Amino acid sequence: MIAPSSAERYFAIMAVQTKAKVVAIVDDDELMRSALQGMLKSVGLPSQAFASAEEFLRSGEQHQTACLIADIRMPGMSGLELQAKLNAEHCRIPTIFITAHGDTKMRMQALRAGAVEFLAKPFDDEVLLESVRAALEN
Repeated sequence: MIAPSSAERYFAIMAVQTKAKVVAIVDDDELMRSALQGMLKSVGLPSQAFASAEEFLRSGEQHQTACLIADIRMPGMSGLELQAKLNAEHCRIPTIFITAHGDTKMRMQALRAGAVEFLAKPFDDEVLLESVRAALEN
């Protein structure tokens, strides 16, 4: 049997500590949502995936969300608009943005509004997991 890595042990502990809290994934790309859910599951973190910002908001899960991973550009409400709406509702969720279409202006806007990280697709899985870990510690 292979011993779990320190990252796996850390995330297993965090999963217990966050209880019902989950990592929410909001991305219009089904393959990206599935890949992210699989990666989070592999380190013991529960997640829920949503195809749009509107679907996430309708779900009511924002109050059970410990960390949000959101795409910037999506049909309907963008990730930045979702962040602004959550902030306006005093629902501050540590947010990690992922995008294939980001620029410096978007990155600065997201970080000024409280984002934990802003990653360009394709991104390194370990960098994303480290960002999730940092978000869960807040």
